[in-house]
Formats: sequence, C-alpha cells, structure tokens
Amino acid sequence: MADSKDDFETIRQIQTVLTLHFVDGVRQNEIAATLNLSTSKVNRLIAQGRKLGMLKISVESPFQRLIEIETLIRKMAGLSSAIVTPTVPASPESTLQQVGRLAANQLLESLRDGDVVAITGGKAIHALVEQLNPERSFDVTVVPLTGGVQGKHFTDVNHLATRVAERLGGRTMLLHAPLFAESRAQRDMLLDMAPVREVLDLARKASIALVGVGSILSPASSYYDLHPGLGPDHERLAASGAVGEFLAHLIRDDGKLADYALNDRLVALAPADLARCRSVIGVASGLEKVRPIRAALNGGYLKSLVLDEETANAVLGKNGIIRHVA
Repeated sequence: MADSKDDFETIRQIQTVLTLHFVDGVRQNEIAATLNLSTSKVNRLIAQGRKLGMLKISVESPFQRLIEIETLIRKMAGLSSAIVTPTVPASPESTLQQVGRLAANQLLESLRDGDVVAITGGKAIHALVEQLNPERSFDVTVVPLTGGVQGKHFTDVNHLATRVAERLGGRTMLLHAPLFAESRAQRDMLLDMAPVREVLDLARKASIALVGVGSILSPASSYYDLHPGLGPDHERLAASGAVGEFLAHLIRDDGKLADYALNDRLVALAPADLARCRSVIGVASGLEKVRPIRAALNGGYLKSLVLDEETANAVLGKNGIIRHVA
C-alpha cells in the first residue's frame, strides 16, 4: 500500500492535470509533453481524478431563470421537456417567431428517419414551419391531425403538412375533408371513408405530434378563423365550461371535452388519441393562451411544451395550479 507521501504526490499530479485540462483548456497530448508523461498516463490521471470526486463541473447560463422556469413546468405538469424563450417586449409577433424557432429545433432534435409527424394548423405551428431549416433530409411522412379550413395560411393544415414535408425532404399524406361537417351524421360518414380513415389512422400512430393550443374567449381568437362567420357564443360557451381549443376540440379547465355542439361535428382525432405518440410537442405564445395551456396540461395531452417566458410565468401563477399528470 502506498504511503502518505506517495498519495500526496499522486493527488498533486492529478490536480495539476485536471487544472491544465479543464481550467486552462490544454489538450491532453500537450499536458503529456509539458509534464513528461505519456498521453495514456494523462488520460488515466483524469479518470482517477473523476473517480476520487476531484472534478466538479458547473455550467452557468445568462438565462438561468428560463431553465428554472422550464424545470418548474416540467415537474408540475409531468412533462418530458419544457422549453422557454425570452419574451420580446411589446412584440407578440417577434415572440411567436422565437417560440416557433425553438419548437422547430425541438422537432429536429427529436426526429428520426422512418418517423410519422402529425400536425395541426394554427399560428404557432405556422411559425414553427417558417423556422424549420434542417441540415439534412429526413425519411419521414407528414400527416394532418384534423381536416382543414381554406382561406388563411395557418388554417389550411394540408398546406402546412406539405410545407413541413418539403422542408424535411419527406412525403405527405393529405386529409381531403373539411374540419367541420354539417352534422354529426355527416362527420361519421366522412370518418368512415377509406381515404380519411387511412390518414387519421396513420396520425394516431405518429411518432411526433406538433400541436397548437388555442384561445376562444376573445373575438380575435384564431379558433373563429376555423369557422368563418362564427363568433363567441358567450352564453353557450359559459354553459359548456369551454376555456380553450385543442385539436379544434373545445376543452374545459380540467382538460375534458366541453359539451359543445361543434365538438360533435369535427373531422379530427380526439385529444386522447395522441396518447400513443412518442412525443406530443405543444407550441403556444401569448397571455390569452394561459388558461388553454393549463387545460391541455390538466388533460395530460402534452408531453413537451414550447412557450415564451411571460406566458410560462403566467401558467405557473398561484391561481393556475397544474395537477401532476401521471
């Protein structure tokens, strides 16, 4: 067994090597030459230092507050990940573009060849599509999660699915059906049609779902772009308990579907159908989305969330406790 002098000399040598390599940034071969050691000896000393607990690495970020918010949201809502971007003061559009950029990066980090990517419409998803710039092509299939509404770039989900597929170098399967049928019977007939059923069955098995979270309580809410001519029906909305929109379904604070007539006419997957997806990435920005985000989290529909700091802080507000989703 080595005596105390040997131990001291070894520890001093390890400390010198660790300091040169991790503090001063000297490469291992240069340390070997300086200390007249072999490169393998330097490598062994570093490994020994790790084993002895002499190396403690601390990573500090100027955006530490965002990391702390992400951790709170992830733990409170039972998410696999949460990503928060700084809010651009007095510029909702710039903030939305930043959220879209982070969501696009999240998609690219999660994506694998052979994946099926399913998407909704919405302004946040459109921002994601515009910020999507992969470094290589992916062998993926992109499908809509809902029927579409033509007229605006962010409500035409087939258009967004096509754009995503083009940017990723993959292929798309389109859903040739309206978002709202004229009746429940017509909705059932559309869902039973082979071309519609095939696309929605594929969406149900998607590896990654990209979903917006919609507000409904303001006349300017994008939900009403999905149904031109429809305005907030405050009396019926209040009676149904609806506070937000998810996959075009109106949902309550607890995340359950609201008892609202339009929910029965939707050509879309139900929120619960996303449970099999490996990753369900929610993308949202703006204080009007706070209550809908809480509702979607309470419903357990999301596995990941990308949003801005101001919205995230409001979601975590003392009056908006999110129940943990197992």
